[in-house]
Amino acid sequence: MTVPASNLSRRLLPVGLAAFLAATAISASAPAAPEKGPTAMIAAAEPDAVEAGLKVLKAGGSAVDAAVAVQAVLGLEEPQSSGLGGGSFMTYYDAKTHQVTAYNGREKAPAGATPELFYGADGKPLPKAVAIVGGRSAGVPGAIAMLHLAQSQHGKLAWKDLFGEAEHLAADGFHVPARMAAAASSNAPQAKQPDAVAYFTKPDGTKVQAGELMKNPAYAATLRKIAAEGPKAILEGPIAQQIVAKLHEGPYPSAMTLQDLASYKPKATPAVCRPYHEYTVCTPPAPSGGPAVLEGLGILARTDIRAHKNDVQGWYLFSQASRLMYADRDRYYGDPDFVSVPMDGLLDPAYLDARAKLIDPDKAGPPPGPGKPKGAGERAPDRTREPGGTTHLVIVDKEGNAVSMTTTVESIFGDGKMVGGFFLNNQLTDFSFTPKDADGAPAANAVAGGKRPRSSMAPAIVLDKQGRFVAGAGSPGGPSIIAFNLKVLMGMLDWKLGPQEAINLPNMIAFDTVYASEPARYPPGVVQGLAAKGVTVRGGPFGEGSGEQGIERLPDGTLRGGADPRREGMARGY
Repeated sequence: MTVPASNLSRRLLPVGLAAFLAATAISASAPAAPEKGPTAMIAAAEPDAVEAGLKVLKAGGSAVDAAVAVQAVLGLEEPQSSGLGGGSFMTYYDAKTHQVTAYNGREKAPAGATPELFYGADGKPLPKAVAIVGGRSAGVPGAIAMLHLAQSQHGKLAWKDLFGEAEHLAADGFHVPARMAAAASSNAPQAKQPDAVAYFTKPDGTKVQAGELMKNPAYAATLRKIAAEGPKAILEGPIAQQIVAKLHEGPYPSAMTLQDLASYKPKATPAVCRPYHEYTVCTPPAPSGGPAVLEGLGILARTDIRAHKNDVQGWYLFSQASRLMYADRDRYYGDPDFVSVPMDGLLDPAYLDARAKLIDPDKAGPPPGPGKPKGAGERAPDRTREPGGTTHLVIVDKEGNAVSMTTTVESIFGDGKMVGGFFLNNQLTDFSFTPKDADGAPAANAVAGGKRPRSSMAPAIVLDKQGRFVAGAGSPGGPSIIAFNLKVLMGMLDWKLGPQEAINLPNMIAFDTVYASEPARYPPGVVQGLAAKGVTVRGGPFGEGSGEQGIERLPDGTLRGGADPRREGMARGY
């Protein structure tokens, strides 16, 4: 079954975010120049976060140590995207063992959640704009617990010493980033919630403006508590009680309990790794979007994409591989602790051969449906409409260990509710609002108590044939994340571009009958050539837009990084 283009647009573009995107877009004519660093590097979405991480690295900290410091600052200066109240996936590379580990800090539904969580009194699914600001939209936050687990295994510095820069900025003041200010003044329903309005409104009644000095003493106090107590600081005790009380307010309250918070456990598993030409690409397993990226790469590997660098045929092949990838992802992916996800079948070479053969080399056909990989059961067409409130970071330390991490609060400012100076997530709206189809077939991503919602987050790490680090990459962007990441990896691994050049390539989200893109970024003639092949690219929508980050190791051992010029980030090394 295909999804109408109008439905896709609603899924890719969160409520009230179009104006936010327009207000914060950075001109394509002035891409950030790539930077090089000889031994260590960080690419992240806010300069202050990068600087905080570099201080940790220079003090002898590991890549994971720096990730803790970077996330703490991002939660302060980019609260529309991630924070202490959200979740995360991390892919970690150990330079000594060449092992790649996936850390799952995805939020979980309360034990009392039911498949009809987002149904109203009329027995119909709630409007998305209503659901995202209700208490029941929030899952148990997992980002800090996940970071604590990873840092306990791979950290070098004391946990308590990783929050100083973020605490200083929160207590003494930071300069309001342009994206944060634009989000605070946007029409997004979360920005209009009482907590958000109070936080972003100055004494004279006006909203904070970009560049102004802003303080968040409550956030600083929470960081001091996390530094001393670890994740228990927010999953138990007074802050946990405040979270439960806050989520029980309003007309659509949560079933969250203190036990739900206290019992949260992050997961560490081997990453899912698959060959791609002379490389190996690793991502977290489901419910992340990582395996979908691997499927997209597997399909591209069966084309001559390498012979078509940034030309009509190259982008045509990318678009058709993307359509096949999304058709499978949206039918079969969910939390593997609750549903059978046919990941091995989807990544089986014979299955990838069959999917690639569906690409007509000359003309785009009708929207492809999902395939039938080994292990696939009967699944309902997905009804999930994922917004975007996410960020990505990549870190390589001086010993060669690497982190690729995507972190989120779901929509911008999560559900708009604040506790302890941070926003709570609305991650449960990443579940399918409709748990079954008309024939009773269950959706893989239906709500269940204790279940993690499906995610598009897909932090990737690339290795060479000897198991050495080649690159790390990823992006925010709601469901567009999968295509954003696929583009960057294709650009770096197939077209041999540097991270910045690959990031600067036009974004294209090809799904069903929609080809959302950035027409002005293509070389002359490509847009017209694509149209002749049945691929009519139109501007947006992209969820919240990309925020791609990447770092690669060059043959001489130095590092080269890139940060998305569509945001405010940077890549810096030393």
